[in-house]
Amino acid sequence: MPEMSGAQALTRSLAREGVEVVFALPGVQIMDAFDAFYDEPSIRLVLARHEQSVAYMADGYARTTGKPGVGMVVPGPGALNATAGIGTAYASSSPVLLICGQIESYNLGKSRGALHELPEQLEIFRQITKWCARSTNVEEISGMVHTAMEQLSTGRPRPVEIEIPWDVLPAKGEVELPEREVFAKQGPEPAMVKEAAQLLASAKRPLIWAGGGAREADLSAELLELAQALNAPVITTPEGKGAIPEDNAWSLGGYYFGHGPGSRALPQADVILVVGSRMHIIPEMPWDIQPHQKVIQIDADPEEVGRNIPVAVGMCADGKLGLHALLEELGGKTHASQWTADQASNIRHETIQELREMAPLQLEIIDTIRHELDDDAIVVAGTTQIGYWSYVAYPALKPRSYITSSYFATLGYAFPTALGAKVGNPHRQVVATIGDGGFGYAPGELATAVQEEINAVTIVFNNQLLGASFNDQKTRFGGRTIGTRLHNPDFVKLAEAYGALGMSLGSHKELGGALRSALKAERPVVIEVPIPNLPPPFQIAPAGAAK
Repeated sequence: MPEMSGAQALTRSLAREGVEVVFALPGVQIMDAFDAFYDEPSIRLVLARHEQSVAYMADGYARTTGKPGVGMVVPGPGALNATAGIGTAYASSSPVLLICGQIESYNLGKSRGALHELPEQLEIFRQITKWCARSTNVEEISGMVHTAMEQLSTGRPRPVEIEIPWDVLPAKGEVELPEREVFAKQGPEPAMVKEAAQLLASAKRPLIWAGGGAREADLSAELLELAQALNAPVITTPEGKGAIPEDNAWSLGGYYFGHGPGSRALPQADVILVVGSRMHIIPEMPWDIQPHQKVIQIDADPEEVGRNIPVAVGMCADGKLGLHALLEELGGKTHASQWTADQASNIRHETIQELREMAPLQLEIIDTIRHELDDDAIVVAGTTQIGYWSYVAYPALKPRSYITSSYFATLGYAFPTALGAKVGNPHRQVVATIGDGGFGYAPGELATAVQEEINAVTIVFNNQLLGASFNDQKTRFGGRTIGTRLHNPDFVKLAEAYGALGMSLGSHKELGGALRSALKAERPVVIEVPIPNLPPPFQIAPAGAAK
C-alpha cells in the first residue's frame, strides 16, 4: 500500500469516488486538505464566502445533477455556520457530504479552549445527518469516505458528515484506496407488489402522489408509463415537481397547503399510490385522506411508511425499482379506472383559473418566467411570495428542474443554492426567485459568482418587507407591525460593486424583456422587481375550505 498523508488520502479518495466539485472555505485546520487539492486537477474547488453557502451550493449541485454534493469547512464556527444548509439538505433528502475539520486529536474532549473547539461537534451533526463519523488516523480516511458514498447512494439519500482532526491531515500512513462501487438499491417484496397491483388494477379512481423521493429516484419515465397504463392522474409535492412533465395530459401539477389540483382530485380517489412522500397534509381539511381511501406507499425510508397516513400496502424500496416491479405485475391486466385524460385536463384548467382569480399578479409573474425559460431550465424557488405560488403554478417540464427548501423553508437559501445548481449544470439556464429579505442573507456570494464565472440569474422581488411575517402581524396581531420592514441597498449598485450585472425594473411588466436579456448576458445577473406585499398561499383559504 502506498504511503500518503491524511490530506492526500482524503482528496485521492474523493477523486476515486468520482467527485468533480468541492465547495469550500479555507481555514487553518483544513489547509493541508486545500494543499492536497492542488494535486487533484480532476476536482474543481469552488471558493464560497460563507459556510452556510458552502452547504447550500453543495445541495443545489446534488439535487440538480443526482451526484453527491460535497462541501468542506473548518470546525466550530464553520461547522455551525453550515448547519442551516445541512438541515435544508436533510429536509429535502439531498445527498450532500460535508467534510469538517476538527481540533487536534490530542485535544478532543479536553475542553482546553483549542482554536475553534466545539464540544461534541459530531453529536450536533448526528441530529441533521443520516450518518456521521470521525477519523482517528490516516488509515481510516479512505474507508470513511467510501462509507459516506455508500450512505449517500443507498436508502434515503440524506446528508452525511465526516470530520478529520487537524493533526491527522498532515500525518503519514499506508493507505489503500477502495475502488469506486455502484451500490445496490433495495427492491420491493414481491407479495407487496402483487397486493398493490391488485388494488391499483381494481381502482375506479386511482391517483398517484409523487414527492421528493420520486425526484431522487430519477423515475420520471416509470411514473409516466404507470400513469398512462392506469389512467391515473399525478399530483406532486413542491419537492416532487418535475418528476413527471407538467405538460403531460395526466399531470395535475403541484399541490400545496390545499391549493392546486389535489383539492379537487384527492376527494375523488379510491386508491392513492404515494411515491417518495411523507404525505404531510394539514389536518382537518376537507381534502385530507379519508378512511375509505386505500393508500399504497413506496418509500426508501422504512420509518416513513405509514408515519403520517395509515397505509393498505407499504413497500420499503427504491422508488424506481418499486414502480418497475408494479409495471411488470400490472402488465396485461384489465384496469378499472374511470378517469379520462379530458377529466384530468379539466381539473387542472379549473384549478389554474381559481389560482389566477386568487393571486392574479403572482401568476402573471410566474407565467412570464416560464415563458422566457427553456424546458430544462432550473428554477430555485425561494421562500418568498412568488416562490410559494410557483409551487402550484409553475409548470416544471423536466426532471431535476425545480428546487425548494422543503419543510425547512429556509429564508435566504435560494441564491447560493442556484449557484451550486449552475456549477453542476453549466449549459442549463438557472434562475433563483428570491425576496429582498432572503437575498440579504448571502449577497457576498455575488463575489463567488463573478470569480467562478457562475452565470446564474437572480430575480429579487422587492417589497421592502419580510412579507409573510408582516402579513401575520396585520392579521393575527391587530396590525401591530414591528421588526418586519426592511431598509435595502441599491441592488443594481450592489451587483455592480461585485462585478455582476444589475437591472432595476420600473414594474413587473418589464420582467420578460429583462429576463430575456439576462439569460444572454453570460455573466451573473441580479434583476430587482418592485412588487406590492402579496399574501402567500398559506395565508389564503383554498377554494372549498371552511371560512
